[in-house]
Amino acid sequence: MAQSLFISLRRRDPDLAIDVVAPDWSRTIVTRMPEVREAIGLPLGHGQLGLRTRWRVGRELARRSYAHAIVLPQSAKAALVPLFAGIPRRTGFLGEHRYGLINDVRPLDRSEHRPMVLRYVALGLPPGSPAPAAAPRPSIRVDEANRDDLAARLDLALGRPVVACLPGAEYGPAKAWPVESFAELGRRLAEAGFAIWVLGSDADRPAGERIRAVVGTDARNLCGETSLADAADLLSLARFVVSNDSGLMHVAAAVDRPVVAVFGSSSPAYTPPLATRAEVLYRGLSCSPCFERRCPFGHYACLRGISVEEVLAAALRVAGQA
Repeated sequence: MAQSLFISLRRRDPDLAIDVVAPDWSRTIVTRMPEVREAIGLPLGHGQLGLRTRWRVGRELARRSYAHAIVLPQSAKAALVPLFAGIPRRTGFLGEHRYGLINDVRPLDRSEHRPMVLRYVALGLPPGSPAPAAAPRPSIRVDEANRDDLAARLDLALGRPVVACLPGAEYGPAKAWPVESFAELGRRLAEAGFAIWVLGSDADRPAGERIRAVVGTDARNLCGETSLADAADLLSLARFVVSNDSGLMHVAAAVDRPVVAVFGSSSPAYTPPLATRAEVLYRGLSCSPCFERRCPFGHYACLRGISVEEVLAAALRVAGQA
């Protein structure tokens, strides 16, 4: 979603040079964004402070004399690299009491669940500008040569239309449609003539195995077999994608695949799939959205109440078969 900010910046100033500091696991996807001059890796895992690493990266960047940094995450640690780099203007929301770390502080009304992508675009506007009403749609480059090599290396048959299932939800189980539902959906789609590819991280491999066990030989568990950029290339081959609200959902949208997105504890008003063709399934219960990692009541009704039949019907609609 940060790409919408980069597009907006370049539209206002085509000569602007944009470099992006990103965690190593996501850096490869940034290299697929034509607006970015350079993707700079930050070798830290999610949630790691890594003060020494951030100091080292910041001091390396200091030699480049950047004029402006926009800090998208709202954590204090995310603002350290621009500070260590001596960048004079550091724009962001206040976040975790980042007084001094952020010196161009922008207002954020947390009670207003505006799309995150609009919040990002707003950070690139001059102070005091009206809130943007729309954002450019992300669109990342597909490496067709890499895609073909992956299909050959992984022995992926392309004789039938492909459905990509993305059962992962790194945030927590309150964003994950039941694996059993994904498996039953895959079984029905396989009966309808589709090949099922399950993509995700290595942590999603057990879920992929459970889906493959139900679907049988029509399914391939590719979880943990690809980098993020590899997954983007393979997703470009899918007729459509069925996903939880996850990072891979946004990658699928950015390679312009039709997306069926299942939302639980999060809100489609906040992080919708930015695809040209998308259907969202969301119960909108009285307790939704709670934005919790686990259901506070233990029933997960927001997810379990979404039936396989509903998702199948939505999938066939976005595929143009209903």
